[in-house]
Amino acid sequence: MTVLLPESRRPPNGDERRTAGQPYRADGTAPEPPENPPGSPAPRDPRFPYGDLRDRRTDRAGPKPWTRSGFWKRWAPMLPAVATVLVLCAPVQTGDVTASGKITVPDAASLVLVVWCLVGLLRGRGGRLTGRAALVLGAPAVAFAVTTAASADPSASLTGFARYLQIFVVVPAALLLTMRDARDFRVLCGALVLLGLVQGAVGVVQYLTGTGASYMGQDIRAVGTFGALDVMGMSTVVSYALVAAFALGVAPGGATSRRLRACALWCAAALTVPLVLSFSRGAWIATALACAVVLLLAGVRRALLILVALAAAAVVVVGGAGVGSAMFEERVSSIFEVNSAPDRSVTDRYSLWAAAVSIWQSDPATGVGPKNFPAHRDGHASLGLSSGSDTAGAGMQFQREPLLSPHNMYLLVLSEQGLVGSVAFVGGGAALGLCCVRRLRVARRAGRRYAADPSGGAGAAEQHTSGAPGAADCGLVAVGLLVWQAVDFLYADIGGPSTVLTAVVLGAVAWWALGVRPGADGGTSSP
Repeated sequence: MTVLLPESRRPPNGDERRTAGQPYRADGTAPEPPENPPGSPAPRDPRFPYGDLRDRRTDRAGPKPWTRSGFWKRWAPMLPAVATVLVLCAPVQTGDVTASGKITVPDAASLVLVVWCLVGLLRGRGGRLTGRAALVLGAPAVAFAVTTAASADPSASLTGFARYLQIFVVVPAALLLTMRDARDFRVLCGALVLLGLVQGAVGVVQYLTGTGASYMGQDIRAVGTFGALDVMGMSTVVSYALVAAFALGVAPGGATSRRLRACALWCAAALTVPLVLSFSRGAWIATALACAVVLLLAGVRRALLILVALAAAAVVVVGGAGVGSAMFEERVSSIFEVNSAPDRSVTDRYSLWAAAVSIWQSDPATGVGPKNFPAHRDGHASLGLSSGSDTAGAGMQFQREPLLSPHNMYLLVLSEQGLVGSVAFVGGGAALGLCCVRRLRVARRAGRRYAADPSGGAGAAEQHTSGAPGAADCGLVAVGLLVWQAVDFLYADIGGPSTVLTAVVLGAVAWWALGVRPGADGGTSSP
């Protein structure tokens, strides 16, 4: 049976596209269907690229950060890492520099960080290592084990093996698995800058009151709380903080807020004073090169403007305020006279470098083993090498500090671990550098696309595979810190309480270079 509808209810021109609740147009045609018809899923909010994660039962987006439970869930995973950094604010007990195998407070803090990471992994709350991360961190561990087994004195090399694992493998891996996003990275940078400001303030007071380490017959060298036996400790801490603050300050505008960038630049400017008063030429050179690389990566125009501002600030601080005065000028001029008229410390360093090369030539494959450089030094050093360096001041009486290393990390690894350890050590650092630069380029490109299309269309997936939106500042910090460490290893090596901070810095760099990022589809990806 056929039922005919009244003429008034028939679709005009046979068009059956009747839209619910929508009247026909004046010309009798059906309207276009709405972009979001009833019953269809809501369009994705660009603020929530992985979907709306709010708990509909309580109508809230997870724990509030200002509540006790929210604060604990958000910041508890980073507390051991922050504590490992800030524990270096405490005074260091200066003792016999020849003593080895002692566990210091920073070492204990790093152990807590590793245990915390293991507990998180067992409870399913930690991250995961990609194949590339396992290779970059695992290859040095295998090389260290091989060279320890082939050591001339394996029992003496066990402490060195444990130290190398702690600094270059275990602590960086724990931090890589603990950190979750760019916010955690910035929190760690904040702790680093705070540590640098505290140690720098102590160093400035030491210079002004004449209670620092001895330098040219006066107790004016800023060493912070590390004492005269670790004159490189404060300069290392302040340099880390300065590079991190400087990178955050010159980061692109979309990465961080203007207030945070201004505060970071002011902190970097303040940290230049204790760095100058440390009279550490190696730290000066490494910091200058690291900041130059950060400036170039931040942009040529920005680099030129900041270089002009830095030059003006240097004239005011060093010239107008008289910071360092003649001693600073003499120290700077000695950098350019290392070949024509080297001082005693430079001459001893050249002798130690030659001794390290000679030790390596005696056993080029695996070296003499970790911690065995002092035992073989005298048999390969020239007669002009001093018996030790003079140390005094900062609450310590005069004493001779023995020369236990070549003051060059690359030559130390070469002499003690041969080509096996050197290839793994240098290769791992090079891999970290390449991955850091690659991810920084991806993050900057995604940031520009996001600025052009804030709705989350172009570059949204690329942003979330390279890190959180606007994470280019983290990449600049990672590259700057890695460049600083690579240059500083030309003039220094591991040793002292501040070495634990080197492990933390390498862990932060490894997170940026090798850490897993959430993909645009909610999965995970790695570069």
